[in-house]
Amino acid sequence: MDDTKTTMATPVHRMDPPEPPKPHQGCDVCEALVGERVDAARLGDWSRVVDVNVEIGRHRAVRHA
Repeated sequence: MDDTKTTMATPVHRMDPPEPPKPHQGCDVCEALVGERVDAARLGDWSRVVDVNVEIGRHRAVRHA
């Protein structure tokens, strides 16, 4: 039998995902993008959810800054 001593690795520290960008009230583009995000999440397409979050953030920065 082997006398090798083992220890546990240090824990992995994860950050929570960032809060998704909020749509601007009354903006048709924001509302359409949120609809896309909801559909993508329902389908489990998390890559698309992230892409739409980026689109919402960019749209807000340009149109609602």
